[in-house]
Amino acid sequence: MMSFGSRFEFPFSHLAVFWSCGVLVLRCSRLGCAALALSCSLTLALSLSLSLSSTSAVLLSLKGLGLRKEGFEPKKRKGFGNSPLKKAFNLEVRDQLKSEISRMFYSSGLPFHLARNPYCVSSYTFAANDNISEFVSPGYNALRTTLLQKERANIEQLLEPIKSTWKEKGVSIVTDGWSDAQRMPLINFMAVTESGPVFLKAINCKGKYKDKFYIAGLIIDTIAEVGAQNVVQVTTDNAPVCKFAGMLIESQYPHVFWTPCVVHTLNLALKNICAAVDSQRNEATYAECHWITEVAGDAIMIRNFIMNHQMRLAIFSEFVTLKLLAVVETHFASVIIMLRRFKLIKHGLQAMVISDRWSSYREDDVGKAGFVKEKFLNDIWWDKIEYILSFTGPIYDMLQYVDTDKPTLHLIYDMWDSMIENVKMAIYQHEGKEENEESTFYSVVHAILIDWWTKNSTPLHCLAHSLNPRYYSEEWLNEAPNRVPPHKDLEIQEERNKCLKRYFPNAENRRVAILEYARFSGAGEGFSSFDSLHDRRGLDPKAWWMVYGAAAPLLQNIALKLLGQLCSSSCCERNWSTYSFIHSMKRNKIQPQRAEDLVFVHTNLRLLSRKSEKYMRGPSKMWDVGGDAFDPFEGAGILEIASLSLDEPDMEAVLFTDEGDDNDEDDVITC
Repeated sequence: MMSFGSRFEFPFSHLAVFWSCGVLVLRCSRLGCAALALSCSLTLALSLSLSLSSTSAVLLSLKGLGLRKEGFEPKKRKGFGNSPLKKAFNLEVRDQLKSEISRMFYSSGLPFHLARNPYCVSSYTFAANDNISEFVSPGYNALRTTLLQKERANIEQLLEPIKSTWKEKGVSIVTDGWSDAQRMPLINFMAVTESGPVFLKAINCKGKYKDKFYIAGLIIDTIAEVGAQNVVQVTTDNAPVCKFAGMLIESQYPHVFWTPCVVHTLNLALKNICAAVDSQRNEATYAECHWITEVAGDAIMIRNFIMNHQMRLAIFSEFVTLKLLAVVETHFASVIIMLRRFKLIKHGLQAMVISDRWSSYREDDVGKAGFVKEKFLNDIWWDKIEYILSFTGPIYDMLQYVDTDKPTLHLIYDMWDSMIENVKMAIYQHEGKEENEESTFYSVVHAILIDWWTKNSTPLHCLAHSLNPRYYSEEWLNEAPNRVPPHKDLEIQEERNKCLKRYFPNAENRRVAILEYARFSGAGEGFSSFDSLHDRRGLDPKAWWMVYGAAAPLLQNIALKLLGQLCSSSCCERNWSTYSFIHSMKRNKIQPQRAEDLVFVHTNLRLLSRKSEKYMRGPSKMWDVGGDAFDPFEGAGILEIASLSLDEPDMEAVLFTDEGDDNDEDDVITC
């Protein structure tokens, strides 16, 4: 192979440099084809390096090619660095680089929203600002092995500041089970604080009998890893095996509480109402709620009839700008989300079925087409949808509010009471009944909601409610009739005292904590100042305890932990979506440990990214939310949709509308 090193002196006069079709070409009459090809490749490499480098090297300096004689320096021309030739050359190379990047997207089927990923942008920016000679892009094996392990170690270090706050702020262990694409049973664990969720690990349960003892053992091991003194609660779904596992955990760690996911509880309540089952044990519920099941069934049939036929879907798109959401049944509040969308596009649907185009293309299934038209033009059917959305609205609103990683534990008790009252108000208003009258339909709905609240509520909810200063303010007490402060509610009092016994097994310490609560709830010594009482209503509860809670140190420590805890396992649900796309059958077979590393890196990188100010503004705003239809990861780009209201048209407009203008700055040549 011919060498162009310092030992080989090549007469540069043999080279001819000229411009052709936007590319600088080197040609030599004494070189063969191989050398010419090498020269061209060197020229292209140099061109890219110069265009991406921040240095001010002279364009096509022969020194840069290693082709000059020792002691010879080419003559510098005045103003050459800013000449139109160089600007034109840089523009050509920039365009070529953009083409190379775009080919990477097109050939691999990468979603276009990847271009908004700040890590993608920073990688090219780093390459452009640093002239790294002979750099080779990391290969297949390096990306999935050594570099992955290196990045995991890096993220572990970056997460240390968050973990250092666990002792003071407390942490919730959230866990959920799932089976991957290879039918491998997995259980993942996340640690959640007010700073957000941190993915801890995923356990392969293949060959294990997942009873209460096994699950409790895994959770206890995780508690030990996090630090038992840091853990406030363990949150899972409402499965009986999880409940019994929670009892085992509480017996070993009395200060750690098992709390079922409130979102899962609300979803089960909605399912009991909207999908009533005809059985002997459920006769009363089915008699009052079967009409809801029928309306939901009609809506599902209509949606499938339109969406599963190309021509009907094309007609639908002419009259409706929004999509008919195909929400899976396992999604929280799937029926309500679907009916909300039907109501939102009602006028477009009616215009569609009375149009000439609908009449022209209904012959393939006249019966169903007529059924769809009859329903869309039937005011009674739409009134039923309106009524369903009206009385389930408070349930849906609460579900939507708590389906986040934000601290809501201290709000649940009040929110559940208010939700039931609002459901009653909607039903009684529709039926035209007075408050003291009886409604059989409301009685059934109320029984379902109370039954699920009984299964969901824990002493921790009551203690967190009791430590919220807002619930002692005159403003809150006067917002609704029959409200009483927490220290005057018998149920809350009993559950709160259970918590205090578990937090303070020593009788003397417990007596001190009880006296502190008495002073706090009664606005006694240390809590009687004007500012303290005035700020109970308006100040953030946790901030209030930080400002005014020093007079009750034992209670303050508990309050600062409880007021920062979540009440749902939604982060685990969304994390399995992450795991699903990483472990997709379409990709290469990935071992569970490697998939766990990918999920760890993926989830925690996004967590860290969201702490940046640029996450909520600029070109990378909410980069990990939404995406485009051309997504090979089967929805990996919309992992966080559930927490951002998928059914809301304003969010859909942000995520799924092609604005047609990416606001990219064009390179302009100034001559």
